[in-house]
Amino acid sequence: MKAYLDFEKPVADLEGKIAELQALGDEQGSVGIDDEISRLREKADQALRDIYAKLNPWQKTQVARHPRRPHTRDYIQRLIEEFTPLAGDRSFGEDAAIMGGLGRFRGRPVVVMGHEKGHDTQTRLEHNFGMARPEGYRKAVRLMEMADNFAMPVVTFIDTAGAYPGIGAEERGQAEAIARGTDACLKLGVPNVATVVGEGGSGGAVAIATASRVLMLEHSIYTVASPEASASILWRDSARAADAATAMKITAQDLQGFGVIDRIVKEPVGGAHRDTETAIDAVGDAIAEALAEFDGRAPEEVRRMRREKFLAIGRGL
Repeated sequence: MKAYLDFEKPVADLEGKIAELQALGDEQGSVGIDDEISRLREKADQALRDIYAKLNPWQKTQVARHPRRPHTRDYIQRLIEEFTPLAGDRSFGEDAAIMGGLGRFRGRPVVVMGHEKGHDTQTRLEHNFGMARPEGYRKAVRLMEMADNFAMPVVTFIDTAGAYPGIGAEERGQAEAIARGTDACLKLGVPNVATVVGEGGSGGAVAIATASRVLMLEHSIYTVASPEASASILWRDSARAADAATAMKITAQDLQGFGVIDRIVKEPVGGAHRDTETAIDAVGDAIAEALAEFDGRAPEEVRRMRREKFLAIGRGL
């Protein structure tokens, strides 16, 4: 059963009528019903295109959080061959909110990692809804150092509401772990490509997204704090999340204009959750093109290009 967002109600109504007519057609086998189904399907497709052509920032936030949107595990399963997961930070323990390991991306050995939210209640609890603790970021640093040692590019997938804010995480140095993750990204002598595939929340995203090239799916968001948290801070009213989403300029289109990200990856009509394979393949093509830009470049040049990219953000606005 499809999960519809509030603003998709016109599409939900049309697709509901289609389902009813299909059930009736199976019973009666009427040609007239088939014609009506075709007409309604065209109408539903057009309604979906019209809605997604003019999404506002809050609606994009809802799409970015859609429960059926593909997650890191889905990208790894489709894009990475011979994936070998690696676990633990060699200091405290394993954190399932960030999964990572070694594999081959279109024949090229890579280190891959990303936030994993889970797809049902059990796996969401197991992965802590994609909110990493310090050991998750220290594991990421360990993997990045391994990538540098063996001259393997780093591919990351970003999808988190933010780093886990629990007491235990703070006691184990959450802020320091995020800072070291960001520092490790900047020091890499190999190219790293980060793709925001859902939510890019706060330092929890930046810790593994400070990359040579930063990509975003068309309906994903990238923000210093969630719209709800920002509304609570600015207006002491989390119900004004839609206002905060608009004011903060968190969409891929806004961020490309500011130079924060390098490329927007188009999604299938209706969002990545409606055609996950097409969406994942589009991300794979974009990653391959980004990595190709750095072929044959020396480590110092890769570092210099990354540094200049981030120093240039906001200049000339």
